[in-house]
Amino acid sequence: MPPVRPALPTPPPILALVLSMLSIQGGAAFAKTLFPELGAAGTTALRVTLAAALLSLVFRPRLRALTPAAWRAVLPYGAALGLMNLTFYLSLTRLPLGLAVTLEFVGPLVLSLVLSRRLTDLVWVALAALGIVLIAPHGGGGGHLDLIGAGFALTAGAFWALYILAGGAVGRRVPGVTGVVAGMIVAAVVTLPFGVATAGTALLAPSALLAGLAVAVLSSALPYSLEMVALRAIPPRIFGVLMSVEPAIAALSGLLFLHESLALTQWLAMLCVIAASVGISLSGERPLGEAEPAN
Repeated sequence: MPPVRPALPTPPPILALVLSMLSIQGGAAFAKTLFPELGAAGTTALRVTLAAALLSLVFRPRLRALTPAAWRAVLPYGAALGLMNLTFYLSLTRLPLGLAVTLEFVGPLVLSLVLSRRLTDLVWVALAALGIVLIAPHGGGGGHLDLIGAGFALTAGAFWALYILAGGAVGRRVPGVTGVVAGMIVAAVVTLPFGVATAGTALLAPSALLAGLAVAVLSSALPYSLEMVALRAIPPRIFGVLMSVEPAIAALSGLLFLHESLALTQWLAMLCVIAASVGISLSGERPLGEAEPAN
């Protein structure tokens, strides 16, 4: 009888979720350092493609067993995932990390508010709107906000909202993690042409592949595993509250790893968006059922 391997220790659920957010934003900060060599599109393609390969090796999904109806759910899910990552990385070429994540967070927040049936949630709409107003006059380092960068970040948020809606359909039609892995493969197919057009053969350089693998682990494989630990033990409402602090973690990651500072009004704007997200999480159902890292 073969010896029984001891199970790997798992962190407590709340710690697992905090570590997941730290990993995601640390991965985003590291990914930004690759932009001079690979560009935002090249970095996106490398990260998503390697993440798809890693998840395929770990989970070995039965893709051939997917029905046409399942693929009709997976295709928009994967496309939204790929374009969400691409537009978010494009926003990072023009915005500090914390500011980009704050603006991106507006997408799922608006979706939560649209799906809500509570009049009291209008308070959270106003609070989130105040946050956007506070952001608008300022950019990183005290200059004017880069409107193109803000547009990319808000577009990433819109794709995040579409990803959440499509993820619900995938969860209903595809069992287990097969849908998630299939969606990541579709995301790789969507982003790879942009990456090849931008970075070309630089994507195949050993240093680029190694760095891309690190980003894939930090931004996809590791946080996905940690979030699964958290989701099994934390109620969805509390999960939503804890996830709401991610813009602040992103800002701290940008400050520590990229030396990006935000103006006081931008910190206040971030707190408004976080408070609105916490409010909508506590006041009703939050449709962030899928927790695959956006960044």
